[in-house]
Amino acid sequence: MRVALFVPCFVDLFFPQVGVASLRLLEHLGVEVDYPQQQTCCGQPLYNAGDREQASELAERFCRIFAPYDAIVCPSGSCTSMVQHHYPSLIGDRSVSHRVFELCDFLVRELGVEQLGARLAGRAVLHVGCHGLRQLGSAESAGRLLQNVADLTLVEVPSETWCCGFGGTFAVKYPEVSTAMAQRKLEPILAAEVDYLLSTDSSCLMQLGGLLSRHQLTRPRPLHVAEVLAGCLEEP
Repeated sequence: MRVALFVPCFVDLFFPQVGVASLRLLEHLGVEVDYPQQQTCCGQPLYNAGDREQASELAERFCRIFAPYDAIVCPSGSCTSMVQHHYPSLIGDRSVSHRVFELCDFLVRELGVEQLGARLAGRAVLHVGCHGLRQLGSAESAGRLLQNVADLTLVEVPSETWCCGFGGTFAVKYPEVSTAMAQRKLEPILAAEVDYLLSTDSSCLMQLGGLLSRHQLTRPRPLHVAEVLAGCLEEP
């Protein structure tokens, strides 16, 4: 199986450690991974802004670059959903759209892996972004993987399925509403007194982590699920 790693813009520019953790996890499991150097944005910001013409150009480019691969793995439910669910409306039904997987889904549903031997001591809340939760249904995969992390207790909170308020261009167009949604999302999490805020999307972590930082709160610590799972690996 030829597998490519698709690294979203937010990971590439702000959270490169998430891309590294994803690559190391896949290689640890015996997957031969390629990283196509020509890859760029999937086009989601343009699509959300209504610029279908330029979004279509990026979608065509994505499909050309990743066409040779049997599977494309991405540590983001948001970008995965863009390729799976919105490319068909832009450029028609392409086979590449059916070969893109969110990282946790790929590990659990494609590789059959749920136990990696990772360890993280403390209490945590899992936030699966709206695209992963509602369009991909990947919350179950992320939950299974984290339930097998030693010494980690997952805590349920009322805001578990609520949007963090980021929404890409939404946060730029409506910053007051976006911030209010993030604050509402965080209130039950802070009340639960957890040590970690875990997510499958770096964009959500940037939104919630930014609000925590502005309030000068060091707890809970935002972490991508890939970083937690990579705890099973020795430092390079």
